[in-house]
Amino acid sequence: MKQLLRILLAAVGILAVVAVAAVVYVTTFLDPEDFKPRLTAVVEEQTGLSLALDGPLTWSFYPRIGMRVEKASAWLPEQEEDNDPFAAISSAEVSVAFGSLLRGDIAVDGLTINGLRLNLERDEEGEGNWVSLLERLSEGSGKAETVLAPASAGPHADAGNLAVVLNIANVEIKDGDIHYRDAQAGQSWHVDSLNVSGSNVNPVSSFPMKAMFTLDRHDSLEAEALERTPNAHSEVNLDTRIKLALADQQFSLENVALTTRNRFVPEGEIQQLNLSAPRIEAGLAEKRLAVEQGVLEATLRNADNADDGLAMALDFVLTSDWEAQTATIKKWELSGPDGLRMRGHLNVEQLLDSPQYQGKVTASPFNLRAWLERVGTEMETEFESALRDVALTSPLEGDLSQLALTSLSLVVDDTTFTGELSAAFDGTRLAFDLQGDALDLDRYLPASVAARPARDGLLRQAYAQDPALLPQAWLSTLDIDGALQLGRFEWMGLTFEEPEMRLVGEEGLHQLQELNASFYGGQLSASGELNSREPVMTWSLSPEVVQVDVTALLEALGNDSAPLRGQLNLDGNLTSRGNAYSELVRNLNGELATSLANGAILDVNVSREICTLVAALENEETSRDWADDSRFERADARLVIDDGVVSSDNLLVTLPGIDLSGEGEFDLGSRRFDTRATVRLVDTADAACDVNPRLESIALPVMCEGQLSDERSEWCRFDREAFQQNLSTLLRDELENQVGEEVQQQLDEQLEGSLEQLDENLGEGTTQKLRDGLRKLFE
Repeated sequence: MKQLLRILLAAVGILAVVAVAAVVYVTTFLDPEDFKPRLTAVVEEQTGLSLALDGPLTWSFYPRIGMRVEKASAWLPEQEEDNDPFAAISSAEVSVAFGSLLRGDIAVDGLTINGLRLNLERDEEGEGNWVSLLERLSEGSGKAETVLAPASAGPHADAGNLAVVLNIANVEIKDGDIHYRDAQAGQSWHVDSLNVSGSNVNPVSSFPMKAMFTLDRHDSLEAEALERTPNAHSEVNLDTRIKLALADQQFSLENVALTTRNRFVPEGEIQQLNLSAPRIEAGLAEKRLAVEQGVLEATLRNADNADDGLAMALDFVLTSDWEAQTATIKKWELSGPDGLRMRGHLNVEQLLDSPQYQGKVTASPFNLRAWLERVGTEMETEFESALRDVALTSPLEGDLSQLALTSLSLVVDDTTFTGELSAAFDGTRLAFDLQGDALDLDRYLPASVAARPARDGLLRQAYAQDPALLPQAWLSTLDIDGALQLGRFEWMGLTFEEPEMRLVGEEGLHQLQELNASFYGGQLSASGELNSREPVMTWSLSPEVVQVDVTALLEALGNDSAPLRGQLNLDGNLTSRGNAYSELVRNLNGELATSLANGAILDVNVSREICTLVAALENEETSRDWADDSRFERADARLVIDDGVVSSDNLLVTLPGIDLSGEGEFDLGSRRFDTRATVRLVDTADAACDVNPRLESIALPVMCEGQLSDERSEWCRFDREAFQQNLSTLLRDELENQVGEEVQQQLDEQLEGSLEQLDENLGEGTTQKLRDGLRKLFE
């Protein structure tokens, strides 16, 4: 920008000199066309530019002496004339006041340039085509200053020694066009419809200036020639007063009012940025820039708030040293609606090469929820107050690619985090090491997910949220290195005490290196992996649960009154595919080994029921006192999960004097279960009652089937059909040697009926033998 400004100032100065010389020459020799050779020679001598004047030279005499030049072009020394010129104008007109000329001064009354064209280029090595021109102008700066110095009073005998009083009543640049091609950056910039106007232009005091133009940026050198939509587009208006100190190579802008309308992406929404400042100073020789009490106002829009926009304002004080490549932004403050107020300071080094910055930021409590809704992110959380009270403070450091908060203190509602947080602006890297007190994640989940129904608990909550769980497109390119420690963590009604988590990942392959937490009187640990590189994400998890209070766990999962107590132990490996709960359940596979120690079935005593049944068979009654619960010595199961269906063929529960074994399956998708269990009486030292050895051979089958949504009392029932088959088999073995072949044949034919049918079909005589056998069986 400073190079462009110097070029424009130099161009104005050169044109002024040329125009003044032209006026003097014309007024002396009266033939403007004769001036062309001399004019081109002076320009080439002073600047090295090859000047071509293809249009006519005309002049006027009174009341102002003026000269008009049309169709002028200039080439750099190294340019061929068949190339596009470095600079060109459609026309230029200069006039001097006649009265001042009679006093020996040349006071330029007006300067107008129409159709200014500049073609600026920077090669792949970063060298600009304007450098040689600036060096040439710098070498001749002494002569230029002599010419442009204020004239002394009084007439001069020699017209060639007339001095110019640089106080131009009006200066106008109309319909300017500047092209800039940067081969090093692979970009092209185009300033179009450039209009600049100023009055009372002089090198001593400030004068008003207005400028307007459009600016396009293409991220390809050929994109503009191919008439492609620019990658960025801006409409710029500037209204200010400018003060020049050409001898010191300084200038300042006063009462600056800069307004812009921008599209930073093709077809994007219009973003409005306005800058105001009482004073901006720039020293070209010292390479310094200072902005006093600057205010940057922004109205940001997206597709959801294209009409209203998001209004923000940044107050700042800026000082910069281009030579040292440093900048300091003092006392900046960002403000906006919904209580937004952020403040701090920023120091920048390596400003021009590779900017590095450090400073501090503090945000007073504000309503983050309202801000997210303003930018199109609707929040439908379980608690309406979520994210309404957010504040932070931290030193910061970074560069153009990343930002790090090195000692962060972050308050989110009732949770306080401390530690470090850093992220890349393009979203490809995230690192954190945070400690927090208590976090209830349910507060920030959608209401349907965070709700805790009384029955299906965790599973129903899971199915309530079937859209994509994770942003796979972002995760597939993300590098992550994170550690999190909390005092307490709540999720879907479950409470994890003092959880610690460690995450690492590279280019979409993420690992849960460790997860440890106190969990309902026991311990929970896990490790796992998430691969988001493939079109369908894959998951693996290795959980381990040790000595967890199963009663508290079941009640947390939504059971009003848990049917079991004991310490749950579990470990295994799980895998799945997908990015929605339904997909993960449907594709779930793995194995889990489970056991329940010190357990009991609550509110029912199985031993009492079995012993009562045995006593009834013996025509006796039980006389001991019974506990309310069924304590069991052992409960083990190996669970195999195949495409979302959990099955087990070795379920074993041991109670005093009773063994329960079984098999079955549970479909996680439909939440339907089907289980067959068998109860056997065993004669052990701690048996609840004396067992006839013959009863040990009888298997008491139990069938459980249905859905979790059914009433619990309807889940299980005594399997009468299986019991009859088992009992008939025992009877057949017992009666083989006691009844004749006829009875045995009829018994074989009728065994599939009920016990009542057997009595009817075998006949009166044979029935007596069967009864004697049954009596003997239970003796």
